[in-house]
Amino acid sequence: MDNLLQFSQESYWGQIWPEIALVLGAMAILLFDLFRPGNSEKKSNITGSFAVFFQCALLVYHLFDYLLINHTFDRSSFEGMLSHGFQGDLKRTFFLMSSVCVSVLGNRYLGGKNLGHGEFHHLTMIATAGLMLLCQSSNFIILFVALETVALAFYPLVAYDRNSAKSLEAGIKYLVFGALSSALLLLGIVLIYGVGANPVAWGAIPIEQSHLDVLSFEYVRLLLEVNADNILLRSGVLLVISGLAFKVGAAPFQIWVPDVYHGSPIPITAFLAVSSKAAGFFLLLNLVNGPFEYMNEFLLPLMGFVATFTILFGNLAACAQKKLKRVLGLSGVAHAGYLLVAVMASMHFPGDSDPAVWVVYSYLFVYQFASFIVFGVMNMASLKDDTEHEFENYEGLLKKCPWLAICLVAGIASLAGIPPFAGFIAKLTLFSVAFKAKLYVSLVAMVIGVVISIYYYFGWIRAICFEPRPRHDDEESIDNPWTHLSQLGLAKWLIVILTLVSLVLGVWQGPFGDVFVWSW
Repeated sequence: MDNLLQFSQESYWGQIWPEIALVLGAMAILLFDLFRPGNSEKKSNITGSFAVFFQCALLVYHLFDYLLINHTFDRSSFEGMLSHGFQGDLKRTFFLMSSVCVSVLGNRYLGGKNLGHGEFHHLTMIATAGLMLLCQSSNFIILFVALETVALAFYPLVAYDRNSAKSLEAGIKYLVFGALSSALLLLGIVLIYGVGANPVAWGAIPIEQSHLDVLSFEYVRLLLEVNADNILLRSGVLLVISGLAFKVGAAPFQIWVPDVYHGSPIPITAFLAVSSKAAGFFLLLNLVNGPFEYMNEFLLPLMGFVATFTILFGNLAACAQKKLKRVLGLSGVAHAGYLLVAVMASMHFPGDSDPAVWVVYSYLFVYQFASFIVFGVMNMASLKDDTEHEFENYEGLLKKCPWLAICLVAGIASLAGIPPFAGFIAKLTLFSVAFKAKLYVSLVAMVIGVVISIYYYFGWIRAICFEPRPRHDDEESIDNPWTHLSQLGLAKWLIVILTLVSLVLGVWQGPFGDVFVWSW
């Protein structure tokens, strides 16, 4: 009993108030949706509006809290199981912004569909809270628990459109491959624990450090420092990295990406493309610059091969696709390869002040803005089946709806790395840190990948900006999906704001420009 009381007193629950607030808000939405009497459509509107307002308010207060009220410093809670600081608050900001965008797109997507609004926002907020805890974990126990919490929220979200066979199929595939990745990760953790739990036999940890939890990041770092050549430890580290490679969609673990992206509801596709991928890279940065620091010599050649293969495979496979959600899924695989190169650069110069770490952060924020622009515009299309987005559906969009076409072109151009949008600066800084780290093979693969990506990105831009091609009598006519754009609500303003942000950051980076200067 005394131990439980001491743990409660030393846990500092106030350090995780954003996550607690999100969970309480998610529970309030679920209870309101279940027990409030009245018209279901009216309830859905109130539920969706409350979810967006609550998350926006939480995001604003969080920004004021760590920027103006309580300036952040490195600290830990729950006996060192969670680590907090400026980077942790930056990750929280990233996930809260993504969650707000997903909720806005979700309100638009769910309108007119016989699907539960409350459950959608509840699961989105629970997943976001889990992602925030996952990226601040400094112990493999809480890492795995948070990861599975996120996975359990994503499984029903991917299959949320129960009226679509493709959505249900995507849910099953994501469940199978998610379970496989979790099994690999857990097996790796077990191997590390098996060695670390017997420090006397392996001569692992100095006496003065023996009080540390065997699965804490600090203990594992010390363990690997003196046993870097141990085959079991190397196998464990490799399995953990492989489990994360599944999450970020890095080749050869990317097989689930096209099918799951294709079948998921558009807001959830965006959620997977942005938040799930970012969480994997935030966690990967924490591991390779933390507990796995002394395995860098072993990991770098393997990660170099994976990064190069991922970039080339993602871009080449995207060129052969006609369905746009598959194109975006495979281009996301290529972006995962670019980010892996930045992670490798950070391994050459470990430390929080390393510019490669901040290049990963800036690249992910830019990728977030561009992705939500693109998926937000796709969410506006009135198609019978949202898995059927093809290039033909966007032909002549510039003439049909100019502002929407301009925003979509801006998002695509930012993903492609075309000036004057933020994606160009993000890719330029990534190239520069790769060059400084002497990752020449990966750098060449990145340049080739960017050139290949121009083919499918410009194919989409060409369809948007030019008149539809004349069709033969034996060809089916393409329905115009842009006829119901009168009531866009918050989704319209979200797309416009993100487009302006992408343009401004491409021309003037302000304080973010320090990343560009450091990288050179």
